[in-house]
Amino acid sequence: MADTKRRAYLDWTYWGKPVPSFGDPNARLLVVGLAPGAHGSNRTGRMFTGDRSGEYLYRSLYRAGFASQPESLRADDGLELRDAWITASAHCAPPDNKPEPAELLNCRPWFTKELKLLKGLQIVVTLGGIGHKTYLEAVGQRPGSFPFGHNVLFDLQPPVLSSYHPSQQNTSTGRLTQEMLDEVFQRAAALIRSSAVPFA
Repeated sequence: MADTKRRAYLDWTYWGKPVPSFGDPNARLLVVGLAPGAHGSNRTGRMFTGDRSGEYLYRSLYRAGFASQPESLRADDGLELRDAWITASAHCAPPDNKPEPAELLNCRPWFTKELKLLKGLQIVVTLGGIGHKTYLEAVGQRPGSFPFGHNVLFDLQPPVLSSYHPSQQNTSTGRLTQEMLDEVFQRAAALIRSSAVPFA
C-alpha cells in the first residue's frame, strides 16, 4: 500500500507499517475506528491523520475538549489528545479500505491487550459497524444484542456510544455531517463530566 502514492504525495516517504494507537494512556474516552487510510494514516503514521476522515474526527474532538487543535496533518504537527485514546479494528491499511475477517482476527489479541491497559475508560465511541462489532466481540458481547446505529448509547461497562464512521463515503453523501459527529463527542464529554450515564 505504501508503494502506490497519490500525485499530491509523491515526495512523501510513506509510513507503510502498522499504525500505532494514539492518545492519552489515562484516557476516559476510547475511540475505535476501522483501519488506516491508504493515503492518511498509512502515509503519516498516526491514526486518522492526513485525510478527510481525520478532518472531521479531530474537529469534533477539539470542540468537545479532547484535542489540543482541530486538525491533524502529520505526526509531528504538535497535536495532543486529552483524556482520549484512538485505536482501530485493524492497524494496517487494507485493500479497498475493507479489512478481511482474517486480518481483523489477527489484530484481535493486540486489541484485547490494549483494552486491559486502558484502566480508566468511562465511555467507548465506536465509529462504524466494523469498529462497533470489533469492540463488542473483544469484550465478550454478542454484536446482535447491541445493534449499531448513529448516536446510540448502549448499557455496558463502560458504556458504548456508536456513531457513523467519518469516511468520505458518509460525509460526502450527507449521511454524517460535522454537526452530527460533534453531537456524539459532546455527548461523550458530558457523560464523562457527569460520571452518570442515563439509559432509556
